Amino acid sequence: MRKKIHIITMGCSKNLVDSERLMRQLAAAGYQVKHEGPVGKVFCVIINTCGFIHDAREESVNMILECVEARKKGRIELLYVMGCLSQRYREELLSEIPEVDQYFGARDIREVLEALQLHAREDLMGERVLTTPAHYSYLKIAEGCDRTCAFCSIPLIRGPHVSRPLEEITSEARYLASQGVKELLVISQDITYYGYDRYRKSALAELIRQLCRIEGPDWVRLHYTYPRNFPLEVLDLMNSEPKLCHYLDIPVQHISDPVLQAMRRNITREQTLQLLREIRRRVPGIALRTTLLVGHPGETEDDFRQLLDFVQEMRFERLGVFTYSHEEGTHAGLNYRDDIPSDVKAERAARIMELQRAISEDHNQRRVGSVFRVLIDRQEGDFFVGRTQYDSPEVDNEVLIPVDPGTRVGSFCDVRITSATEYDLFGALVS
Repeated sequence: MRKKIHIITMGCSKNLVDSERLMRQLAAAGYQVKHEGPVGKVFCVIINTCGFIHDAREESVNMILECVEARKKGRIELLYVMGCLSQRYREELLSEIPEVDQYFGARDIREVLEALQLHAREDLMGERVLTTPAHYSYLKIAEGCDRTCAFCSIPLIRGPHVSRPLEEITSEARYLASQGVKELLVISQDITYYGYDRYRKSALAELIRQLCRIEGPDWVRLHYTYPRNFPLEVLDLMNSEPKLCHYLDIPVQHISDPVLQAMRRNITREQTLQLLREIRRRVPGIALRTTLLVGHPGETEDDFRQLLDFVQEMRFERLGVFTYSHEEGTHAGLNYRDDIPSDVKAERAARIMELQRAISEDHNQRRVGSVFRVLIDRQEGDFFVGRTQYDSPEVDNEVLIPVDPGTRVGSFCDVRITSATEYDLFGALVS
């Protein structure tokens, strides 16, 4: 029991990377480290929390309380809480859940190790214990955010944008390649801003070039690009670098000028449309993923109608919708009234997703008969489940093909699409 540590990660892939880094340090110190799953009898549980919106906070608090009960029953000796929730609400948590041994912030990996009477191994800071399937991994290139979006609490939690040195990122990518990773998913709160703080210019394109030169990974995928001041040279790389997926995650949030202004997005409707059209012009066939936010304070029926029309016009290949959450300390929380009823928010989100389902099914039906290169993620029963370059793990479409003894999880194969539904493709291996 004294050598067993259980880590639970709440929230996003950026949190997951932090947990993986901590796990590498603990494993190097001789601990048996488990991630997720049921909590057995262990020396220490470390919960890496999310504090982004109300639902995420509630989920994190419930997990803490569940582990408190397990500790009372003698299954846990030490209980630590780290991450975004405890970064922002440490004092409240200390008061309301004092049974936790220690609370740590979002960047306190070294402090967690010190609490366990360990010293951080600097030579291992670029290494991780992967909790994703072995063939893909997230690569975090920066921390924090300098944007001032009215609805977002990330800058309050994670602080200002700090780009990691290019050499440090590529070194980590080479380490991941040595572990068998075939797909690098580039992430941060805003990868568009990479380099401005460190190199006084956008360095995203140069970083991508270097990542594409690393032997091993076949795919490099870009997540969380901000539309304002988007570096267009990245689009040219999609046409010249075979490893760079023709895929872009670019959350636009809204399209109505009054709402964009209230959101403090620093971009207009026309600028957004021009950018998206330019992306599609420069990279024909690109898959665009976006995120929308409905129910922001002041959003009228006319604003929402513009958003619906926008979704119909742009026909995004991938799309997600969130309903507005009134977050204390944000510009919106301090200056706006949460004036859209929750049922109206939910109804607007449902209407967008109903429209998107039809768009997604049409996109998928158009792929029937075509052959795509597919990366196999896992096996489920009699099927392999994989993805094309146009899909990111866990959030996008999947390809299902009958299990073949000559194919294995983590490998690439050519697949002819035979049928499709709204969010799934079905295919057969091409011999």
